[in-house]
Amino acid sequence: MRRTNQETFFGFKKVGMNEKAAMVSDVFSSVASKYDIMNDAMSCGIHRLWKDHFCTMVPNGSMSLLDVAGGTGDIAIRCHKKGIPNITICDINNEMLQHGRNKAIDKGIVAGIDYVLGNGEDLPFSSNSFDCYTIAFGIRNVTHIDKVLSEAYRVLKKGGRFLCLEFSKVENPMIQRAYDFYSFSLIPKIGGVIAGNPEAYQYLSESIRKFPDQETFLGMLNRAGFEHTNYTNLSFGIAAIHGGYKL
Repeated sequence: MRRTNQETFFGFKKVGMNEKAAMVSDVFSSVASKYDIMNDAMSCGIHRLWKDHFCTMVPNGSMSLLDVAGGTGDIAIRCHKKGIPNITICDINNEMLQHGRNKAIDKGIVAGIDYVLGNGEDLPFSSNSFDCYTIAFGIRNVTHIDKVLSEAYRVLKKGGRFLCLEFSKVENPMIQRAYDFYSFSLIPKIGGVIAGNPEAYQYLSESIRKFPDQETFLGMLNRAGFEHTNYTNLSFGIAAIHGGYKL
């Protein structure tokens, strides 16, 4: 995903590599308070089913879980409920972390989840620290996907499980056309009404289209060193779960 001219994509727009992280953080700062409401509005609640299924794939015997780009707490809260005792959320955006912390407290969760401000490309954790690593709807926003995968591999213990839930490529042309119309014509308008920021949701729709398709991302996992890699499509490929192990 590196570009030799030191540029990368912010949605469909080319920007300097050293600019993207701050630009992405600004997007999420602007929508943090409405993020969960927008997720429900954009997906008609289907994102909840995707996340429920995703969390069933976290090994029950895991003693420690790192959820990267998990500021909203959706994955961490679900995994806390299934009995994972030590969970760390790491997110680059402080507003999202605060939102996730408040949501957990509202649900009566005051222990068992730690919140760390950090970048997925340079994690502030020791090697071989976690039994499971999750990242949901976050990896497409990073500057260097390869760095994120390398860091995921580094911080996992031997035998550790990697899981990624992300928007992906729809293979059915008719569904793709309908999805494109919805993404680019309606989602920014919904973002304008609910979050007051149509530009942020224009970016989010564009970022989905720039993310590698299922097979390409699977190859990236393999090159990062993960084994027994696979993926599962959700809702005709609108989203996909990729998994692998550090062996």
